[in-house]
Amino acid sequence: MQQDFDLIVIGGGSGGLAGAFRAASYGAKVAMLEPGALGGTCVNVGCVPKKAMWLAADLAEHLAAARGFGFALPDHAPLSWQQLLLRRSCYIENIHAAYRRRLDAAGITVLPERGSLTSEPGVVRAGDLAWRAPRILLATGGHPLKPPVPGAELGGVSDDFFALTEPPTRVAIIGGGYIGVELASVLQALGSRVALFVRQPRLLPNFDREITEKLAESFRQAGIELHFDCEANALEGETGAVQVVTGDGVRHGPFDRALFATGRGANSAGLGLDEAGITCNRRGQVEVDAWQATSRGDVFAVGDLTAQPALTPVAIAGARRLMDRLYGGDAESRLELPQVPTVVFAHPPIASIGLSEEAAREAHGDAVQVYRADFRPMLQALSDGHRRCLYKLVCVGDDEQVIGLHLIGPGSDEILQGFAVAMRKGITRRDLRDTLAIHPTSAEELVLI
Repeated sequence: MQQDFDLIVIGGGSGGLAGAFRAASYGAKVAMLEPGALGGTCVNVGCVPKKAMWLAADLAEHLAAARGFGFALPDHAPLSWQQLLLRRSCYIENIHAAYRRRLDAAGITVLPERGSLTSEPGVVRAGDLAWRAPRILLATGGHPLKPPVPGAELGGVSDDFFALTEPPTRVAIIGGGYIGVELASVLQALGSRVALFVRQPRLLPNFDREITEKLAESFRQAGIELHFDCEANALEGETGAVQVVTGDGVRHGPFDRALFATGRGANSAGLGLDEAGITCNRRGQVEVDAWQATSRGDVFAVGDLTAQPALTPVAIAGARRLMDRLYGGDAESRLELPQVPTVVFAHPPIASIGLSEEAAREAHGDAVQVYRADFRPMLQALSDGHRRCLYKLVCVGDDEQVIGLHLIGPGSDEILQGFAVAMRKGITRRDLRDTLAIHPTSAEELVLI
């Protein structure tokens, strides 16, 4: 039995949904194959629940600041973890319901099956059915990985963090990238004692070094144990009493929980990629060109299934621009990746766009100029807090074009969005200095720098 559509989308995460909705808006007949919860990683075990936990941790820090202002609050204001989880799950269910309403309104057919490609162009298997469409979009996302070390089964991954029903007293986080940094800071702020084991000599190796050093300083002040140049070679012990064995033979712990944050893999298994002749890289990610096209003319791919930056807005933008081109008549529509704004929701948050100082100097040498603002924001100063902000402008050439903008400090996550627009327009330091400041704010430091 075959069903005929204009587009079949395999995967109902952020990228798949964005592509399906945009194609349907142009009149395309769309089918979506998704066996799991709508929204994929971002909505269910990623951005959305992560931000909910980050907001709770942020409130905990503001409670501490409120005491410094003179509010008569108890020294210990216990958090009802169960109420937090209930609020979080209700919020996510509302997103699911909104997706279902939008899918119905758009006339998109949804089948709760995992689709797979076949050797026949335009044909997708799903359960007992073979569905046909001249175009197929792969958007199955990714999943967290565990390293192949002895005792790895004693450790969890980021998905397991979201399944916690109570905060662990002592937790080990293995990995110093996005996920490790975010998990460590949230858990510490919510009352856990955290040890962070990082294989590299610093946190977030793809970010500006000076910014990550400021983050490490803030982590230490918050009580997070940092172990750099530290390979976790094994986990030992038992559930609830896990030890981390590092390369120097030292056993750390015991910990109530150990969580791996050591990378993610593409959800490419079972998609029939070999049968369909789709080229993948050595990490199992589907290879795409600048137009999201794979090695087979009828198949496209977006999001974490590919080697493009593993960010929800990248998946959404890639899918929408692809559909604008395929169904909207915009022949030049494609995702542009040179300047991707990104935020690490640590405490404090980091926001970044463009080249780090190190990358800029490697590319442009002595033509690079760097400007900094290092200050304590007003809330921290008034409440005797220890947090400081560091803002960096990386400029190049006689006109001092801004090619990198890096922020760490409270509010950095919200500040960057507007400046990202300016960065895409090719602003110079003179443009910033000619802009009137909004006073008193932290953001004004960027135009006064």
